[in-house]
Amino acid sequence: MPDPNGFLRYPRRVPARRPVPVRISDWREVYPPAGEELIREQATRCMDCGIPFCHSDTAGCPLGNRIPDWNDLVRTGNWDAAVESLHATNNFPEFTGRLCPAPCEAACVLGIAGGDPVTIKQVEVEIADAATARGLTPSPSATPSGRSVAVVGSGPAGLAAAQQLARAGHAVTVYERDDTPGGLLRYGIPDFKLEKRHVDARLAQLTAEGVVFRTGVNVGVDVTAAQLRAQHDAVLLACGALQGRDTDTPGRHLRGVHQAMAHLVAANRVVAAAGAGRPVLATLPDGTPIDAADKHVVIIGGGDTAADCLGVAHRQGAAGVHQLDLYPRPPQARDEERDPWPTWPWILREYAAHEEGGERVFAVAVQEFVDDGTGAVRAVRIAEVTVEKRDGRRILTPVPGTERELPADLVLLAIGFEGTEEQPLLTQFGVTRNARGAIDSRADWQTEADGVFVAGDMHRGASLIVWAIAEGRAAAAAIHGYLGGVGTLPAPVHAAAQPLAV
Repeated sequence: MPDPNGFLRYPRRVPARRPVPVRISDWREVYPPAGEELIREQATRCMDCGIPFCHSDTAGCPLGNRIPDWNDLVRTGNWDAAVESLHATNNFPEFTGRLCPAPCEAACVLGIAGGDPVTIKQVEVEIADAATARGLTPSPSATPSGRSVAVVGSGPAGLAAAQQLARAGHAVTVYERDDTPGGLLRYGIPDFKLEKRHVDARLAQLTAEGVVFRTGVNVGVDVTAAQLRAQHDAVLLACGALQGRDTDTPGRHLRGVHQAMAHLVAANRVVAAAGAGRPVLATLPDGTPIDAADKHVVIIGGGDTAADCLGVAHRQGAAGVHQLDLYPRPPQARDEERDPWPTWPWILREYAAHEEGGERVFAVAVQEFVDDGTGAVRAVRIAEVTVEKRDGRRILTPVPGTERELPADLVLLAIGFEGTEEQPLLTQFGVTRNARGAIDSRADWQTEADGVFVAGDMHRGASLIVWAIAEGRAAAAAIHGYLGGVGTLPAPVHAAAQPLAV
């Protein structure tokens, strides 16, 4: 039984972040490990509610993580059972515990009427790290099914599906066009949020379980869809949603104006190379340098990707950073009329990078990228704006007399994604992007091409890592059934599932 008074005896607490002057001098994770006493105290705040909204697939966790169960196991010091309970529903809790924005916490019953929810993410991380410290044990090999599956893409959706299918006895090959597996986990997420040793540990576990990784293989170019279908009994497309949203603002063509992901990928490659003793410069694929050192940086966007760029700019030694957000400054706490519990609230989200420096500017839009006379950006001209929606469209109205310039040597566009990229494999497999740039599926996760399945951001558009893993697990269950596998695999979400919204 849970402690019914735990939330009354203990306030919400998380470990203190590493000091700013220390952490911006390296690329290590911002949060240090929490002590066992703190984590057991925080787990004690969980009430084991009669209806645990925290693991509802519409309001909380789409994976159906047994949050009250493992909270109580941590409270009582039963760490081995907590590890088992956590991994029963989540292949990679060390990823979600670090990267997911935690809809489970927004749906925690303690959050009703402005209360402080349980620190679910922090407890999850500590359980996952305890498992890693013990050594990630490969699951026992199942009887080989004699069936083969190709997984295209090695992000969280692809990796989750690959592990589930391999554990069911299928021969799984993961195809990745980058030089190392991991997808966005590898080159899209900065190390100060996710050190790559966590990714490497899971890849080693998957390899030990029989998953084969083929890197540097661009499906549709280096190997055709026809070849893949001839070699495998089923194919899962899990290529992500990497088509960055762009802008037609005057001056977009100037040197120094880039998509945010180009900057993040280049920075991650530098960090990876330095860790391997191979220092390299941060460059774009064409060799163009892209580094914030000694530059005035302007980041356009207010979400996770923008905050990642902010943290990278600090560590690269930017001269100054402005982060621009189109919308007004959000409130500090949930507005119950606008976002009633347990929906995801629109509130001001302060990331660790904001504590490190830079200036956030709200309710503004860029009117022009200003040329320095040589074809490079020297400033952005902004104006305050009002935003309203009409017939489903967003209408921006500049406020007269509010225009001003901000110095800018490097501009990063972090304004969202437009779905999966147009690429040869789509045509070769005979699948098409929908109006959102994603790939539709039937209820059984198959695309319009029989035997070709889809999951993750490629299917639902840019979303949360927890949804990617959930979709990977569900698609694996569908593929297992398609191949005539014995028994069933867990399917936490259905193909049309959407989070609760108002």
